[in-house]
Amino acid sequence: MPTTNFSDHSSRRHFIRRLTALSLSPWLPGCESWFAQRIAIAAHAWPGYEFLFLARREKWLDNSLVDLIETTSATESLNALLDGKVDGAALTLDEVLTARASGLPLTVVLVFNISAGADMLLARPYIAKLADLKGQRIGFEQGAVGSLLLHKALDASGLSMAEITAVPLTIDAHFQAWQQQQVDALVTYEPVASRLLREGAIKLFDSRKIPDTIFDVLAFRTDRLGFSRAPAIRHLVLAHLKALEHLTKNPQDAAYRMAPRFKLSPAQVLSTYKGLVIPDRSNNQRLLLGSSPILLNSARKLSAFMYESGKLAHENDLTGLIDASYL
Repeated sequence: MPTTNFSDHSSRRHFIRRLTALSLSPWLPGCESWFAQRIAIAAHAWPGYEFLFLARREKWLDNSLVDLIETTSATESLNALLDGKVDGAALTLDEVLTARASGLPLTVVLVFNISAGADMLLARPYIAKLADLKGQRIGFEQGAVGSLLLHKALDASGLSMAEITAVPLTIDAHFQAWQQQQVDALVTYEPVASRLLREGAIKLFDSRKIPDTIFDVLAFRTDRLGFSRAPAIRHLVLAHLKALEHLTKNPQDAAYRMAPRFKLSPAQVLSTYKGLVIPDRSNNQRLLLGSSPILLNSARKLSAFMYESGKLAHENDLTGLIDASYL
């Protein structure tokens, strides 16, 4: 019969301690701890996602369970999902619907935030109102929330996409494009938006005009959900909620710790959250649970709008969109 060789009694005791710690870990309940599989998550810079990075910095996020990968944009995160390089990603709900329509089944397990002003259309001072966007160069991220907000802003102005010059730009290129005079207006979001407002940009439209439309969520490839990854997913959700609680209870300290990644002062960091509704665990349950979850109803309306505006070839089959069991 094969046996395990231990070099000394010390190594045996260390091995037993590790097994005991795993079995008692609050992050890995029950026998799941024995089969926990590491997960990879993609996320780009956005205030609603920043709690993941704060949790990693403060070691509330176990790197042996979660590989948190920073991307430059939602487009890069989606590509990583499509290529199978990551198991899940931080995305907007419309990005999830777009991916599902293209044949990549995704399931939402957590709502990071609801945008209530943090996504916005900014313009140069010579553009005083939405109607003045006619003929202007407008930068936005294609296939992302930028495209959605631009369509809504143009609807409000009575303009069509054919009456503007669309300039596709991922979020990492927004600030430079503005500085280099490549665009007259820009659909963008925090923390870039605060930097552009300090540069003299004027806000023409924001997500307060389209309430309960822009949700940021944690979505997983549906084929990567299951028993072996469940402990890591639950751990990730708990780490996010712990970091959110830290911001709620100690906002100045949390902002100080977040400031370097935002490239903003702590006071400016806190101001970026004014346009966001960030649900805690109980509010996540309110959004994701029930016979007719709030998020599912919002997704149904959003899917219809995206289909009518030509962003989807067909309305989304929302079966399997939500799994609240990781909360």
